[in-house]
Amino acid sequence: MNESAGVRFRRLHRAHVITEELPERRHKGSSSYSGKVFRVTLLSLGGFLILLLLIIFLILESPIQPEAFSLKEPPQMKGCWEPNLRLREARRLYEDQLLGPESIVNMGDVFFTGTADGKILKLIGRRIVTLATLGRPPCGAREDEPTCGRPLGIRAGPNGTLFVADAYLGVFEVDPATGAVTRLVAGGQEVGGRKLSFINDVAVTQDGRKLYFTDSSSRWQRRDYLHLIMEATADGRVLEYDTETRELTVVMENLRFPNGIQLLPDQESVLVAETTMARIRRVHVAGLNKGGMDTFVDNLPGFPDNIRPSSSGGYWVSMAAVRPNPGFSMLDFLSQRPWVKKLIFKLFSQDVLMKAVPRYSLVAEIQDGGVCRRSFHDPNGLVAAYVSEAHEHHGKLYIGSFRSPYIAVLDLQGP
Repeated sequence: MNESAGVRFRRLHRAHVITEELPERRHKGSSSYSGKVFRVTLLSLGGFLILLLLIIFLILESPIQPEAFSLKEPPQMKGCWEPNLRLREARRLYEDQLLGPESIVNMGDVFFTGTADGKILKLIGRRIVTLATLGRPPCGAREDEPTCGRPLGIRAGPNGTLFVADAYLGVFEVDPATGAVTRLVAGGQEVGGRKLSFINDVAVTQDGRKLYFTDSSSRWQRRDYLHLIMEATADGRVLEYDTETRELTVVMENLRFPNGIQLLPDQESVLVAETTMARIRRVHVAGLNKGGMDTFVDNLPGFPDNIRPSSSGGYWVSMAAVRPNPGFSMLDFLSQRPWVKKLIFKLFSQDVLMKAVPRYSLVAEIQDGGVCRRSFHDPNGLVAAYVSEAHEHHGKLYIGSFRSPYIAVLDLQGP
């Protein structure tokens, strides 16, 4: 083979080498096309979801009309508020024998509580006796509450009787021996131009003449308490009932979810837990400052429920949800975003939302002047969940709950 023939042979083979790059180019083109399809699909899906949310927001009606309000930055969980596991040392009493013992009171060594089935129970040692039934069956379902009744705050009066605040049915006097029931204030009636829709807690003066009670809302009932918290309307009130004249008057209004109530020793003021605002207010109900109000303790690390006296002269405050700092508080985040609240309630029911609220039980002893003395915690509510009240008796703390099937008891002499 001569030289010119050899050159032609090598050129032919070079052409074959060049064609090996063509499949790679075809693969790059295919990959680029697939990426474009993926991006277009992703954008289309995102656009569809945005359109769907927009339709929901514009067309579906929200059950709440929330107001924007401002909360201070939560206090840091340190010092007196330092998280601990003290509440997990509590023991459960009467487990699965009662449901939702919201409030607890004792006469000697006999205890009384109201439960989710509309009953007032008498607890004698290990025995449970039904003392009275405020409403009528059926009970158990959400739609049954207004007729079944839901006893919340309970107190022992100086005359040896019990006073009970039922969320729907009113304020009652109950004989602890016979179970005889007398209704003092009817729930649902109009007072000062607004209905008593959510009667919550009650306090009685030392002479037994006057009762002070909270009406958490004139718009929302107890079964819709999460709607009330999220809407944050200032339609709650404190009322006074005179047992001699039977006169019923409004002593303070425009509160955001007034909850627990406790008379101060001077009998001229009451402490009121303003749950939505994470604070406790002092309302002057008698004396020179009657009709006035100031703040007893502001910016709590949780949302307060009932308030009860401690043996040291302070007050036990129970909180079933906290505002963690460091951490993230959903209710604080939503406080200035009413449109987000509306959207949430269009998409989810109250029961679904309750499951999304992190459980954290906190009971604190607050001294006069609003200073925290000590606090007991149960992160995740593993032993004492959904705490509503702490009632002190003989060195022990009896802890009520608005939905748990037990009473928890904590020995205050423990480590």
